Order: sequence, then structure tokens, then C-alpha cells
Amino acid sequence: MADEKRMSYIEPRQRLPTFEEVLYRKTRPPVDLFNFYLFLQREGAEDVLDFWLDVQQHENLCRAYFKDVRKSGKTVKEDWPQFWEYARRRGSIYGNVVGAGASKRSTVSSGDADPEKRPLSSQGHHSRPGTPGNMQTGWGDAKDPHAYRDYQEAPPRSSTPFSLNLGRRSTTMSKRASRAPTFIPRDSAITRTDLIASAERIFARYLLPSSDKEIYLPPSLRIHEFPLSSHQLPNPTSPNYEVEASALAQVPDMFHAQKEYVFRAMEQDAFPRFLRAKAFGNLTPVSALARLCLGLVALWAGLAAAFALIFLDVKPKAKRFFLFIPFTIAFLCLVSHQYELDPILVFLNQSETTPFRTMPIHEPYVRKLLLGRAIWVSFLIVFLVVVLTIIFWAVPGHRL
Repeated sequence: MADEKRMSYIEPRQRLPTFEEVLYRKTRPPVDLFNFYLFLQREGAEDVLDFWLDVQQHENLCRAYFKDVRKSGKTVKEDWPQFWEYARRRGSIYGNVVGAGASKRSTVSSGDADPEKRPLSSQGHHSRPGTPGNMQTGWGDAKDPHAYRDYQEAPPRSSTPFSLNLGRRSTTMSKRASRAPTFIPRDSAITRTDLIASAERIFARYLLPSSDKEIYLPPSLRIHEFPLSSHQLPNPTSPNYEVEASALAQVPDMFHAQKEYVFRAMEQDAFPRFLRAKAFGNLTPVSALARLCLGLVALWAGLAAAFALIFLDVKPKAKRFFLFIPFTIAFLCLVSHQYELDPILVFLNQSETTPFRTMPIHEPYVRKLLLGRAIWVSFLIVFLVVVLTIIFWAVPGHRL
């Protein structure tokens, strides 16, 4: 109900949505986040979006922690001096929140600002030495018993976040293993242990070699180990306290560079294909293939009936006009497969989400595009049916 109310306030746009608008749930079906997730699921690449959503949730958790600190009457410098110093020296996406006085590393995919107000071309997304993109180089000496260690024999790496998942079976009907809510339900203040636990889950789920949901990252962005324990904070009496405290200070920004890389990969690779599939078509690949098979069978039946009427010289000749029935079914299915668009579904304002399951088209501009293509496809089908029917009607009968 809340989603419906929120959607009712979205101003109709006279263009296709941007990737940011889809991620921040500013679009309607069939070009919304739900359909984008289903699209990635069909390609076996939903782990990439899962990672982005989970990191977004992690960053929201960190922002909630800093807000709790400020509500308690303390400053971040007093509560967490190591992070304050890290943010002051190297910059942080939470710079404005913590009041460190450092310039904020503004990014396209960070969730602290309205994406409508951020220019796409001006956002930086390159990691710098010393930023979270290269943190694995500073954690090599940690000796925490709960740390995840680098593997000497890692599996072969792919070249993009999407090609890593090609060998995995796509589970279209499976549920998401992780979700990123728009708010964080809680009945107590968030602690640094909660931040460590959140980062540890993300590392174990997506970055640990050979994990079920491992995603590809270039070598400069890989994190090979996690030298912190979610069971306790670094102990000042521990000989590795300095290393662990320094690692803890990087936890809020830990995955931001990786999140930016994944964002750019989805924006440049998967998102254009998603728009082509949903803004210019309304069929899933399985449904289009089923229409191809049905169309070929109907075309064979129509041609067989047509030649039978000719060589049996059936009278009256007007009976041949009934050939338009199998020809209409045949060309409707074949042209729908070719364009991946069913004009009947478009006229009913429906678009497929999964094979043979549909939902209404709510995005006005997409509805306009699909309606225009549906009219063209309908004219093409009618033209083909009329031409073929007239040809077989005009051929003189000859009984064999």
C-alpha cells in the first residue's frame, strides 16, 4: 500500500528512465527494480544486484550509527577517534554526517542524496591508493583467529561481474537471499559490533573466494581477508590492536569502491539490455520461443490445408478464405517472436515478468513506446495474412 502511494507521486517522464531512477525505485513496471532483478535472474547475474543492495543497506546502517552518536550528545571525534581521523585524512562518503571537515567522496550510487539532483557526468568513481578499493594491502599482518584468509588457489577469474555467473543455473523462481530495506527496524542503538557483523556478512557472501554468491572484481578492488570479529571489538591489550583498530575505522567505507564498480558495470552492460527487453518488448525469452514453435506448427497446418484445397479442387473456391485463421495464428506467433512483442498483450496493457506471467504496464512513456510498436506489428501481421490468403485463393484448383 505504501509503495502504491509513493508511486502515485512520481511525475510522469517523457523519456526512458535512468539506471539511478530504477535503483532508487523511482520507476514503475515494467522498468522497475523488481523487473530488473528478474531480468538479471534469468541471466544468472542477480548476485551483482544483491551485492549493490546489501552494500547500500550496510551504508545506511553506518549512517544510522552516526546519527545515533550525534543524538547521544557526543561527536564522532569523541566516540570513534580512529574513524574521524581516517575520514579527515582520506575522505569518506559520511564526511558531512560525521563533521570531519573532509571533502566528501561524492558518488553516483551512494544513497545519501537524491539521484535526481546529482549530475551523472560529474560523479567520480575511481578508487585512490589508501581508499577502500585498496584496503587489502593494509590488512595482511592481522592475526585474528576469526579472520578469513586469502586462498592460494583461487578459481579462474572472469572479465566482468556478469560473466562469472554464466556457469551457474538461473533460479528464476527462487527468492532473494538478502534484501536492502529502505529503513532499518531496530529497538536499540546501533553499535560498532553491528557494523562489523554487517561488513562480515557481505565479505563472506560475495567476496570470499569460492562462495556461492561470489562476484567478480578487478584485482585492485579485491579484499582478500577480513581481520575483524563480529563477536568483539579490538582489544587494546592485543598486540594487533593498532592493525585491528585501523581496519575497524575503514569498515563504514569498506565496500564503497566495489559498489561503484558494480554500479558502473550494471549501468553499462545489463541495464541497456534490460531497457531493450522491457521498453521495446513485452515477452520473456521462454515465451518467445514457445510462440516460435506454435507459429511454425500453425504455418505448417495452414500450408497443408491450402495445398489440400488446391489439389482436391474443393468448391466453392471461397472456402479458401478460411485459411486466414491458421495464417493469422502463425504470423501472430512468428512476428511476436521476431520482435519479442505480443501486440495482444500490449493492447491489454500487460507485460510478462516471468514466462506466461504478466503485470500491468504503469510507466506512461514505456506504454507509449510499446503501443506504437504493437500497432506496427499488428499491421505487419495483417499484411502477411492478407497476402498469403489471397495468393492461395487466386491459385486455380487442379484435382490430382
